[in-house]
Amino acid sequence: MKPQSEDSISEYLIKRIHEEGVWHIFGIPGDYVLNFYNKLSQGPIKVINTCDEQGAGFAADAYARINGLGAVCVTYCVGGLKLINSTAQAYAEKSPVIVISGAPGKTERLKNSMLHHKVNLYEDQLKIFERLTAASAELNNTERALSEIDRVLDTVLQTKRPGYIELPRDMVSVIPASSNPGTTAVTEAQRIGTPSEALELAVRMVNSSQKPVILAGLEVERYDLMEKVLALAWRSNIPIADSILGKSAIPENESLYMGIYAGALGEENVKDYVESSDCIIMVGVYLTDLNLGIYTANLDPEKLIYIVNDRFALGGHEYPLSGFDLLDRLAKADLRWHKPGHIPYSQRTKRFDDDFSSNDKIKVTRVFQALSSFLNEENIFLADPGDSLFGSIDTCFNCRFISPAYYASLGFAIPASIGAQLARPDLRPVVLLGDGSFQMTGMELATAARYDLNPIVVVLNNQGYGTMRPMLDGAFNDVANCRYSKVPDFLGTGLGFQIRTERELGEALTEAKSYDGLCILEVLLEKNDISIPLQRLGENLAKKV
Repeated sequence: MKPQSEDSISEYLIKRIHEEGVWHIFGIPGDYVLNFYNKLSQGPIKVINTCDEQGAGFAADAYARINGLGAVCVTYCVGGLKLINSTAQAYAEKSPVIVISGAPGKTERLKNSMLHHKVNLYEDQLKIFERLTAASAELNNTERALSEIDRVLDTVLQTKRPGYIELPRDMVSVIPASSNPGTTAVTEAQRIGTPSEALELAVRMVNSSQKPVILAGLEVERYDLMEKVLALAWRSNIPIADSILGKSAIPENESLYMGIYAGALGEENVKDYVESSDCIIMVGVYLTDLNLGIYTANLDPEKLIYIVNDRFALGGHEYPLSGFDLLDRLAKADLRWHKPGHIPYSQRTKRFDDDFSSNDKIKVTRVFQALSSFLNEENIFLADPGDSLFGSIDTCFNCRFISPAYYASLGFAIPASIGAQLARPDLRPVVLLGDGSFQMTGMELATAARYDLNPIVVVLNNQGYGTMRPMLDGAFNDVANCRYSKVPDFLGTGLGFQIRTERELGEALTEAKSYDGLCILEVLLEKNDISIPLQRLGENLAKKV
């Protein structure tokens, strides 16, 4: 858009993020940002007040993953510095979040050297966020303010990484003397096209292979590449596996989909198929430790075609070109039809029945089996890091899946469910997390209740950090033993269930499904009850010792 002469700096900022699809902004007010909050209240973007700034950051992160852009707004330092963790996660996992922070005014900084919330120097918070974002700006120059807004926003949208805008409170209502909108940070002319020889090498590698496989990662979702990946798969009849970070990037009921590849964390038949492939086409995959099963993956670089947004490698050699340009060309190339033989299809065929009528003590494996049958296309599933994530690897969920599987910050899932449901109000969130995670951010359920959201929250109560116990156990892994099923009583709304048996789990899920309010299912587990993927990982790591 072109800024109008009557637009103040704050009005222009609000218009720009709203034009990009932001209908909700998350945060907590403070005196340095109150005037901007007042401007927000008069515009089309609804303010969602959370319990804590980190919760606001996680909510904006999930909103961005679904919506394409998220926004969070806080006050200076005491609010902004609480967003360091959630912004770092958004950067690490390519989630486009705009962080807007109020700040002391330019004039008052000159008059007062020690205004409240200041740490050391007034520019400290800006300097910190420069390290955590793709672009940052302090709107302290009336002539450049609008172009700086454009620059930061355009960079965020193109890189899929967060940006930071600091708005001094005496600049909120300022109308710039001249309108000088910026241009996009990276133009198409600056991108390096795909050399024809690189495409020829890739086509030759695919066509000469006997057992090619596609491995899809998080960038497939971030850059909306699902149709291109499927076009490539269908064109040459190539089976597809997801990485952990890319789970649900490819529909799990797709005929060529065979499951999650995650080294020793994943199922053995999927692992064997991928690692025996003579041509592995990686699209948007991050080569992180968790994605590679804590580096238990065994992939030959000579057999890889590696495609990400800003990189392309083939047979261990890197090329200075756009990987996504190559993907587009490869999906349209003259590829031969492959006959891959037996494909595991492990996750699609391992569907679980709905028989949860026994009084047997509930086990964590049965929780995942129940959720596999319970979840459908009307849900969005959010798994917190830990066994909630690891146990999901073997489980087919016919719905959207979100988990911070690389940065892996505990406490993400509950506040993320708020952002997810506001971004997609037609989908009901189902959250799975441990009791340790709940104690970090569980009070954001008060925010969900305030805004009439209805997540179903399943708390795995194993009295502590269950993922840590197999590595090294001690009292440091224990947490307070709370009654999470009583939280609805405290909130004054919702249903709570305490679950000890399979029958109680089945009955609770059935009742929660028909209840149009938030629900908490507290599942009482033994301390050392862990999922099958986590058991596999432990066994494989033990072999290396």
